[in-house]
Amino acid sequence: MTVHFIGAGPGAPDLLTLRGRDLIAACPVCLYAGSLVPEAVLDHCPKGARIVNTASLDLDAIIAEIRAADQAGLDVARLHSGDLSVWSAMGEQIRRLRAEGIAFTVTPGVPAFAAAAAALGAELTLPGVAQSLVLTRTPGRASSMPPKETLVNFAATGATLAIHLSIQNAAQVVADLAPDYGGDCPVAIVWRASWPDQRIIRTTIAGLASAIPEGVTRTALILVGPALAQEGFGESCLYAADYDRRYRPQSANSPWAEWTDGDD
Repeated sequence: MTVHFIGAGPGAPDLLTLRGRDLIAACPVCLYAGSLVPEAVLDHCPKGARIVNTASLDLDAIIAEIRAADQAGLDVARLHSGDLSVWSAMGEQIRRLRAEGIAFTVTPGVPAFAAAAAALGAELTLPGVAQSLVLTRTPGRASSMPPKETLVNFAATGATLAIHLSIQNAAQVVADLAPDYGGDCPVAIVWRASWPDQRIIRTTIAGLASAIPEGVTRTALILVGPALAQEGFGESCLYAADYDRRYRPQSANSPWAEWTDGDD
């Protein structure tokens, strides 16, 4: 018996990896985070599968479901929204499974920030503007923030910020970011990225707090940084005609020339 943790993606049911789809189809038990995972993903479950919405369950109850499946020799598909590497609460479940000797695998999913960037048609790392992306959040009831992981500290880097689970703290976000980014720095709010009712609000740091429409709540992602302007950046060297690289050596003396000797 194995528990398969599967990243179910940001919302659109077809933003699911082939591996994830096939694992769901092969598992007679499916536990899914119903508050964020769309029910359409469950269409991949086999007929007669035991499907449990874990939104109302605590950790002990979730592990009890897994334990029961283990005793019955039934594989489990454990679905979480987005990708499992951030804010999924997978770590605490895996710790319990290891203690009980229950096998597991992890299948990544499309993260919310990637779906948001796709909705914007934006590259978040542009030459000469930003080459780093920070995934972060503000403190909330469920999780506090380590003392050094503050928006003020991240703002000092000038990187593109993907601020999750923080739309309710917009005023504090503005106060923390404005000194380093400036009030006119571009901001994009993407609510329910990739869902049919997805909404995009473009604004600035100065206008962030007042730009949030009614009903845009916790599933909104705030993207901040000069890269969102999609202007004022240079072209990368990667595709430059005179850039010496393995697949396009510029001379016989190039360190990459030997790699192409004899090639067509």
